[in-house]
Amino acid sequence: MSRIGKQPISVPAGVSITVQDTLVTVKGPKGTLTQEINPNITVTVEEGVCTVSRPNDEKQNRAFHGLYRSLISNMVVGVSEGYKKTMELVGVGYRVSNQGQILEFALGYTHNIFMGLPAEIKIETKSERNQNPIVILESCDKQLIGQVCAKIRSFRKPEPYKGKGVKFQGEVLRRKAGKSAAKK
Repeated sequence: MSRIGKQPISVPAGVSITVQDTLVTVKGPKGTLTQEINPNITVTVEEGVCTVSRPNDEKQNRAFHGLYRSLISNMVVGVSEGYKKTMELVGVGYRVSNQGQILEFALGYTHNIFMGLPAEIKIETKSERNQNPIVILESCDKQLIGQVCAKIRSFRKPEPYKGKGVKFQGEVLRRKAGKSAAKK
């Protein structure tokens, strides 16, 4: 039995889960999320507890069992509490600003980078003197916010020598020593 798949999902107050054929819909105070699931996997909701089960122990069904349990659990947490990611820009002259859902990055390239974000994500940018610029992203969809953060990070990945680039706040980077002087 899947260790993750067999765990029940507790549904907090204010959150409702509905299952129609192969579509699971989770509604809560932060929004509504839907997930298409495999027809072999069954989802049942009763008395504030959601359980995911599978018909047999085939390899594919075992994999789907844990996967869909995790996805539904992430949806429940997203619509009740939400997800928040904080990224910081480390480097001289690196800046970020936003107008509505459009982020503008200055990351040392010849032109600024403009990025439009989906309406489901709330953004906030902070630029204080003598501190690194910060981008705060909030959403109820864990997959979407992770994908957007990965895209932002891909504009300028942190490099191991000086640590410059776009990184998550609190992320520890593995640093390398630079060149050493030649010995003669």
